[in-house]
Amino acid sequence: MTTDRPATDPRHARTATTQELRDAFLVDDLFVAGEARATHTAEDRMLIAGVVPTTGELALPDVDALGPDGYARREFGVINLGEPGEVLVGDEAHTLAHRDGLYVGRGAALRFRGEGARFYVVSALAHTDKPTVHIPFAESEPVMLGDEAGAGKRGLHRYVWGGGAVDSCQLQFGVTVLEHGAVWNTFPAHLHERRTEIYLYFELDPAAVVVHLMGEPAHTRHLIVRNEEAVIAPRWSIHSGAGTGRYAFVWAMAGDNRDYGDLAPVPVGELR
Repeated sequence: MTTDRPATDPRHARTATTQELRDAFLVDDLFVAGEARATHTAEDRMLIAGVVPTTGELALPDVDALGPDGYARREFGVINLGEPGEVLVGDEAHTLAHRDGLYVGRGAALRFRGEGARFYVVSALAHTDKPTVHIPFAESEPVMLGDEAGAGKRGLHRYVWGGGAVDSCQLQFGVTVLEHGAVWNTFPAHLHERRTEIYLYFELDPAAVVVHLMGEPAHTRHLIVRNEEAVIAPRWSIHSGAGTGRYAFVWAMAGDNRDYGDLAPVPVGELR
């Protein structure tokens, strides 16, 4: 199963209904047992996929929006949200534990296997070849952000971000894990005026939700997001949120550059 999302106009988001916002920005059907599902967005031509093997192997599904080249001109980030499983890059198998990441350069054919594994894939166009790199979560050092007083203490694990050991063409991604008692992510909010960012929330209790803030700073909107659902944030949209319980999320960006610090902070007083 695949879906394609067109580019969006911030003016439409100002007056959109709840369902229209969900149809445009929320991806809520990626993970289905025994299937590989993908959503392509025209925002910086990013693509995300959920792959849930049961028996045998699964490959990424064909996506009409990619045209005749398919995945051949794309680079990939893979994060395992479930039990250990394997990602095959060509004939080479890489075992990913829970929260482990894998960067895969342009031109690779990916297959997935491992009952209990839940693979989240992010992808962007690439114009150069880069090597495949396994990024164990246990070896990643978090950048600690927020504090207990602001209910936002969290560890940001940067897997591929333009300043580390793993090189990419334009893709950046990593995992942020909230401390117990924390609810806020990415607050105060910011914009990436030269990039699109996608959040995938996980490790969220089935009865809990995240109230995800989006939209222009002067015209904020919100989405109710549940476990293993993703939100697309175009260049004009803030991305922040608060949960009713503890959670983690995968962040992924693509666009003009790999400068992690290229963002526009939005003072709290400017939010409406």
